[in-house]
Amino acid sequence: MDRPAAATSATARDIILEIVRNMREGLEPLHYSTLAPAIYHVYLHPDDMERLRGIVPRIVDEARRALDAEMESLNRSGLAKRLKLARRGEPKVAAPEGGWQIRILENTDDDVDAGDIVIYSELALPAKEELGAGSMTKRIATRRMAGTAASAESSYQPAQAAPETPAAAPAGAFAYIEYEDRGVRKTFYMTKNEIVVGRGGRDYWTDLKLDTLPDVSREHFRLRRDPETGKFFLKDLSRLGTTINGVAAPSSIEVAGTEKRDRNVEAPVPEQARLGLAGVCFLEFRSAAHG
Repeated sequence: MDRPAAATSATARDIILEIVRNMREGLEPLHYSTLAPAIYHVYLHPDDMERLRGIVPRIVDEARRALDAEMESLNRSGLAKRLKLARRGEPKVAAPEGGWQIRILENTDDDVDAGDIVIYSELALPAKEELGAGSMTKRIATRRMAGTAASAESSYQPAQAAPETPAAAPAGAFAYIEYEDRGVRKTFYMTKNEIVVGRGGRDYWTDLKLDTLPDVSREHFRLRRDPETGKFFLKDLSRLGTTINGVAAPSSIEVAGTEKRDRNVEAPVPEQARLGLAGVCFLEFRSAAHG
């Protein structure tokens, strides 16, 4: 049985209203139509997620219906007036070609409270079937923290093609990692025998800090080089997992009640590998020995 909502808990209705608000915040007028965000990642405090887990499919279904209703309402009431556009005509809101894609997930951050709702939406459609796998054009973040709503918009972020070869590596680099950060292709050089990769944050040191969705843990994995053999090993410390060339790495974290224990489990990493973080962020790893 679902636990009753506490005074500070997020209700299913709160979540749906926040998704609709996010859609309004993310509308992008064109000349003949207006685009709405297609993809929504909704993050809830673990207590709220546990309480609502059994009805998540129903929340998603009703959120889609609410988005349809809001789109129809905007089109009826005159979008140009709502957006204060000084242009001729009223560009209608167009439904995403792939439909509304909504995921409700547990927030892995430590600095959130029960009742907090964080939503990241993407204007672009995904290029693949996996949710969020496409090239993002614009991201809208809306938050309801302690009952107070706020929103933020990132700039347009066209994906750039990866260079054929990386820039000259610094002397002594053991490996390099190519990744995309806010639409810009970057290269990180591993110059010490162990690095930490993740979103980082207060009290979380990272060598390679990623600006990505909260699906990626603040300390997602450690990458270690054995100085004797030159081989690489990955220790997964995340909640939502890490893949090595599409194969899930074993988790090194064991949870007992509220305590977490590192079991010191590692997985070997080939000299060239694609590392996936929670299925939303991907890194291209190559050892210096591989050339």
